Amino acid sequence: MSTGLLLQYVIIGAVVLFGALVTVRKLAPQLTSRWLASLALRMDRPGHAAWQRWFGRLLQPKQAAGNCSDGCSTCGACGPKPPEPARQSYPLEFRSRSK
Repeated sequence: MSTGLLLQYVIIGAVVLFGALVTVRKLAPQLTSRWLASLALRMDRPGHAAWQRWFGRLLQPKQAAGNCSDGCSTCGACGPKPPEPARQSYPLEFRSRSK
C-alpha cells in the first residue's frame, strides 16, 4: 500500500467519523452530553497532567442553570413571549419552458 493511498484512507475515515459524531450529537443530545460528562470526569482528576485536566474542564457540558431573569422559558413562569414578525411567503409560480 502506498503512502498516498494510506493518507487518503485516513482522511476519509476521519471525515466519516466526524460526520457520524455530528449526526449522533444532533439525534441524541442527552446521550452525548452524558458521554462528554463521563469523559470529562475521568480526565479532570487530581492525579492527571495539567493539560488533561484542562481538556476535561473544556469537555464538561454546560449545565442548565436558569432563573427567572434570563428568559429561558423552561418552566413557563416568565410569561408569554412577544409574537415573532410574520414571514412573507411567496406562492410558487410554474412557467412553461420556452422552445
